[in-house]
Amino acid sequence: MTPGDATMNGVRLSKLMAERGLCSRREADRHIERGWVYVDGQCVTTLGTRVAPGATITLDPRARAERDKALTILLNKPVGYVSGQPEKGYPPAASLVTAANRHRDGGPGDRRRVPEHLPGLAPAGRLDIDSQGLLVLTQDGRVARRLVGADSDIEKEYLVRVEGDVTENTLRRLRHGLALDGRPLRPARVEHINADQLRFVLTEGRKRQIRRMCELVGLQVSGLKRVRIGTVRLGRLPVGRWRLFGENERF
Repeated sequence: MTPGDATMNGVRLSKLMAERGLCSRREADRHIERGWVYVDGQCVTTLGTRVAPGATITLDPRARAERDKALTILLNKPVGYVSGQPEKGYPPAASLVTAANRHRDGGPGDRRRVPEHLPGLAPAGRLDIDSQGLLVLTQDGRVARRLVGADSDIEKEYLVRVEGDVTENTLRRLRHGLALDGRPLRPARVEHINADQLRFVLTEGRKRQIRRMCELVGLQVSGLKRVRIGTVRLGRLPVGRWRLFGENERF
């Protein structure tokens, strides 16, 4: 099957590119429109083209160069900022990514220059308006897919302050057996740190998941901070400040 004679049995080219980790589907469409995508040696410029699942896909060097320039930013989001689309009266977390808010501590990425404007910078995962901590903003569709794709199993660690009685039965239920919106949750690691604080380690990110889990076992969340995504830690990054994701860092 070639791009010219692909049937409805083929796979949408942009979907296949995303599944192979070449880029996001949105980036794939942009590359296709620019004539930067080749399928089995043929240039494809038509959006929606379907190809054989085993087709050989190559990118023009200009697409690879654009991908290599894509930036990923780590932000310590304060309470009161929304991670995604702005809501009335609440600013988006991306508005904090300014030159004045950049944190320099000699760590990874400290010497890299950042353009004044960062088109396509989007959150890779949500962090509730009432929550603080590590938020990833990226121009790289591969990073977004790794963190929030349907098959992602990257760990996210949270420190959670709660009100209510924490018993061994409470912890057992939080670790396994709860469901939200009619769907069971993946097993979680939950530890009792001190009188009113728990540590959660999750591999999924349902909307307001931890708060809703706690409500199901009779606990009320009074504070929530994300401190780790994969191997990347919030560390000493101050609230409201950001730094570049290091070239040698991996989630």
